[in-house]
Amino acid sequence: MSEFHLYLISKKIDPSTFKQGNTPLYEEFERTFTQTHPASFTAQKLFLLNKLRRKFLYQKPETLI
Repeated sequence: MSEFHLYLISKKIDPSTFKQGNTPLYEEFERTFTQTHPASFTAQKLFLLNKLRRKFLYQKPETLI
């Protein structure tokens, strides 16, 4: 998994659904993410990340005990 993929999961955004639902925006975000520090990326894209979280919410897979 790429750092960007793990970053999206940490922000509760489903990376694969996001990529399928809006490939150009996903690729733009991935390109920007690789060029900046994660904290800077979050500060720049905070409002967009919140919208993406609502649209592409990451559901943790259920674990069996």
